[in-house]
Order: sequence, then structure tokens, then C-alpha cells
Amino acid sequence: MSTARRPRADARRNYERLLAEADAAFAERGIGASLESIARGAGVAIGTLYGHFPTRRALVGALLRERNEALFELGDRLVADNPPGALATWVRAVTEHASTYSGLAALLAGGLDDEASELHESCLRMAGTGERLVALARASGTLRPDATGADITALTTAAAALREDLSAAAADRLVALCLDGLARRP
Repeated sequence: MSTARRPRADARRNYERLLAEADAAFAERGIGASLESIARGAGVAIGTLYGHFPTRRALVGALLRERNEALFELGDRLVADNPPGALATWVRAVTEHASTYSGLAALLAGGLDDEASELHESCLRMAGTGERLVALARASGTLRPDATGADITALTTAAAALREDLSAAAADRLVALCLDGLARRP
């Protein structure tokens, strides 16, 4: 018999309103948007926000949960099926994901090495998928033998930041140039 209680209906509504307001605020102003204004926009006190999300990273992690799962499903399929261009598909998907909100790419990059971060596990999983795809591409002879998963993580972080600051076209160009440079030449 479970001793966990379901959250009260008003707590669930507050949680959902906070997520909706944070999504809108982060989309408009980036992940540095004021948490106080998010709480106010959701019609709750700042203490209610912190009760649900003790840190900004916890709030961002909750917002990204569904997007992360979709990205992980893609990564798992790419690793399992290993179609031509799997690594490029992954790089583009992670780049788009990491640029969901302005400032997110830097937050995710920091989450990779910060074991205390609420984003750490998902960042490790993204990096791990990149490592596996790099290994598959090297084994197939399509990627330089000295290319690493860390190279791919750096590329996705840089491309996502470029996408935030300049344009999707500029990010796509950077990805194409870098992947071409990482390709194994006969």
C-alpha cells in the first residue's frame, strides 16, 4: 500500500500554471527571466514557486522533461538503427533542443559537469548518446578516428548559442562545416 498522497487539486493547478508561465517567460526573455515575475504571472506567491521548484534549474528541468524524453527516444532509435547521417541528425536535434530558450545552451553545458544540477542526468544522457553515435560513425569509417563525443557536445553547445544569438541558418552552417571537417577522408 502506497503512503504517497496525491497533490491537492490547487497544488496541481499551481504547478501547471507555473510551468505555463515559465515557458512563456523563458521563450520571451530567456532562462534568466525573473522568477518573481513568473510567480506573479501564475497568480501565486514566490514561496509557492520555490515550493514546487527549489531552483531555477529545477524549473527548467521540469519544462524540458517532455522535450528531453522525445530527444532521448530519437537518440535511442538512431543508436539502434544507425542509419546514414545518424550523427548529423543527432547534432541538429540537440542543437535545436539546446536553443529552446535563450541561455539554455550554457545552462545545459554547465549541467554536464555539475553533479548537483537537476539537469545533470539528462545532460549525461545526451552526451552518452553522442558518444555512442560517434563510436558508430568511427567504426563505419565515416568519421575521423580522433573525433570524440566531447567534440560533438562542444559543437552542439556552440551551434545552439549561435542559433540563439544570430540565426538558425548560421547555426546550421556551423554544424555542416564542422561535420564536414570531422568526416573521414579516403
